[in-house]
Amino acid sequence: MKNSIILGFLLLVSFWACDSKKSFDQVVEQITYKEVPEFNADSAYQFIQKQVDFGPRVPMTIGHQQTKEWIIAKFQEFGLEVQTQEFQAKTYDNQTWDLTNIIASYNPSAQKRIMISAHWDTRRIADKDTQRIDEPIDGANDGGSGVGVALELARIITSSNLKPDVGIDFILFDGEDDGEPEQTNLRNNSQTWWCLGSQHWSKNPHENGYKAFYGILLDMVGGKGARFYREGYSMYFAKNIVNKVWNYGIELGYSDLFILKDTGEITDDHFFVNKDAGIPMIDIIEFSPEIGFGRYHHTHDDNMDLIDKRTLKAVGQTVLFTLYQE
Repeated sequence: MKNSIILGFLLLVSFWACDSKKSFDQVVEQITYKEVPEFNADSAYQFIQKQVDFGPRVPMTIGHQQTKEWIIAKFQEFGLEVQTQEFQAKTYDNQTWDLTNIIASYNPSAQKRIMISAHWDTRRIADKDTQRIDEPIDGANDGGSGVGVALELARIITSSNLKPDVGIDFILFDGEDDGEPEQTNLRNNSQTWWCLGSQHWSKNPHENGYKAFYGILLDMVGGKGARFYREGYSMYFAKNIVNKVWNYGIELGYSDLFILKDTGEITDDHFFVNKDAGIPMIDIIEFSPEIGFGRYHHTHDDNMDLIDKRTLKAVGQTVLFTLYQE
């Protein structure tokens, strides 16, 4: 592949009469997909590196503030309309955090819209690690990779001569990764403490009556050896979108990453977008039905050594391809 991708396949159907005296010529139906620009995994990788360079993006820290300003500036540089949604939320340990959802819109006048989402915060503790448990993690994959892919999608769409026929809203949620630790004596189950940004946005969208045709959530989409199974809530709320995206990924040559096998339900940002906003959203997330999250999850191993450009390419090209077929 060079400047663009053109995928097509032939469906060959032969019709033969029951009696030997009559036959029909072979009927050939050709289906050609719309042309799609190339996703640049090197660029997405650099967007992840930049986030990690700011340090952990824990809300109410300098790294968090610097990352917010940088993300907003990048979307504006790409020519998107950017707005922020400032709000406050309580944490499981009764802190009050100032949080920000970031919304960047391409082709804002288009009636048919697609949501691309990720979370841009990182976890303040490494509660699954065996050392430095109380220190924040880099979050290169858990947070950084989804934002990196979203930014690269925005850069490509706005800079390419090829344009999708839909409007796209990049909605990056804050406060996703601060749920209560797994230790029993620290748990507070009075409400869902994860996904604070998507919980707020889903009940208070940035525009009154906002609707999207569907959404795609990108979470932990850059790890080495990643496998993406069909997550449970995605299959419940938006099975047809899951099947479409997974089939595109397989047709593009990434059958080793997009696995046609179901896994369990995950309380992630897409759950609240589905439940409270009524927008069918799927989750592309590394979560195995056998082992669950990867061993790096909520540990200090979630750093740049984990990030793999082929994984970024597979996810980015598949999502880009999906957007251009609408």
